[in-house]
Amino acid sequence: MLRYFIRRLLAAAVILLVITVITFVIFYALPSDPALLACGKTCSPSRLVEIKHSLGLDRSFLAQFWEFFKGLFLGRDYGDQSVRVHCGAPCLGISFQTDTPVLTTLLSDFPADLSLGLGAAVAFVILGVGLGMVAAVRRGRAADKAAVGLALVGVSVQIYFIGLLLLYVFVDKWQILPASGYTPITQDPAAWFQGLILPWATLVIVYLAMYTRLTRSSMLEVFAEDYMRTARAKGLPARKVVLKHGLRAAITPIITIFGMDVGSLIGGSAVITESVFGINGIGKLAVDSVQNSDLPVILGTTLFAATFVVLANVVVDVVYGLVDPRVRLA
Repeated sequence: MLRYFIRRLLAAAVILLVITVITFVIFYALPSDPALLACGKTCSPSRLVEIKHSLGLDRSFLAQFWEFFKGLFLGRDYGDQSVRVHCGAPCLGISFQTDTPVLTTLLSDFPADLSLGLGAAVAFVILGVGLGMVAAVRRGRAADKAAVGLALVGVSVQIYFIGLLLLYVFVDKWQILPASGYTPITQDPAAWFQGLILPWATLVIVYLAMYTRLTRSSMLEVFAEDYMRTARAKGLPARKVVLKHGLRAAITPIITIFGMDVGSLIGGSAVITESVFGINGIGKLAVDSVQNSDLPVILGTTLFAATFVVLANVVVDVVYGLVDPRVRLA
């Protein structure tokens, strides 16, 4: 198992290196001039030359990439001898808008994404798998039709519609919840929970449909296998047949999708939800950086999100090895 885990970590490191190269190439090939963006509207030619030199933009592409890559592990310095700013490792650059390290900004917004992503993921995977199992066991009955209908509704609606509808009903009309927004859990746990109820509910409604349908179809395929009929013929309790034999065999595709969803949500993919509910997360930060042409922040948010997606894949591979020993042996 240890060798299997090490192989997956090495593969993840290679993938992250390739993503870093591609992202930096795109960053370098953009038609806009980062020095001109950092200099502002009233920028003299001499000042533009100084900014290019301080940011290292007057060097070749390979030299710039090496400085950026080295900064991820050792940090780097910006500026000249008179004014020098140190960016500690891992250095993702300095924001053009705020003149602060990109990593500092990402870490300040990360708790919001972590709370939003993990809370919603735990809810929709438990509810989705549960509804999918009920639909598969009660195939063709009222419970199955209700679960499939609920899944169809969830697939059809969009996040911005559900989010605004929930805000109107629970905040404006009934006034049973406060206006949404993120409050750190260390500051006020009650306000943290209340502010995330509606964002969690929005993501659960949208993602619940996929997990319900996926669990139902996987369970129905497993129920048709010979060993399931053998388990029933032995007289095993129905609960044991469904949970121990059926769910364990059907859980593999669910683990795959769940790992990807958790990684992307924590990495800031819930940008629409953050925008609707006024949550200052990494997704909203990425949109704002694109609007402000803050290229270092764009580069940093891209690498940050990619890191979590790749790490989620590593975790999924390890869980595969625990659930199915054939994966380790292969």
